[in-house]
Amino acid sequence: MLTTLQQMQDRLNRSEHLQRLGRLFSETVLLEIDGDEFYLHFDKGTLTQVEPGPSRKTPWRFALRTDRAALEEFWKPIPKPGFHDIFGFVKIGRGRVDGDILSLVKNLRFFKEFMALAREGVSA
Repeated sequence: MLTTLQQMQDRLNRSEHLQRLGRLFSETVLLEIDGDEFYLHFDKGTLTQVEPGPSRKTPWRFALRTDRAALEEFWKPIPKPGFHDIFGFVKIGRGRVDGDILSLVKNLRFFKEFMALAREGVSA
C-alpha cells in the first residue's frame, strides 16, 4: 500500500490542476487501511510526505478508515455502486470518516481527486 501511496504522491505533485485545487490545503490526514496507518502530510496541495504509522505523536486533521478490498474496488476504472466515492464507503458500512469533517468538506474535491489518482486510466 505504501508503494501505491507514493505513486499517488508523484502523480499529485506533477498535476497543475490538483495543485491549484489544493493550494489552501495544508494538513495531515490519517488514512487507515485494515488497521495499517498512513499519515499523509499535505502542504499547499503538495503531498510532502507519506509516513507509515502507527504513531500516537502525529496529529491529524481528519481520518479516512476503510479496508483494502474497498479501496481496490474504488481504484477500478469503473467501481461498483457504493465504491465510487469516499462517502460511498461510509454509506455501505465499509468506511468511516473521523476528525474535523469541516476541513474535509472545505477541501472535498481536492481530496476526492487525490484519492482517485490510483484509479487506472485517471490522468493527473
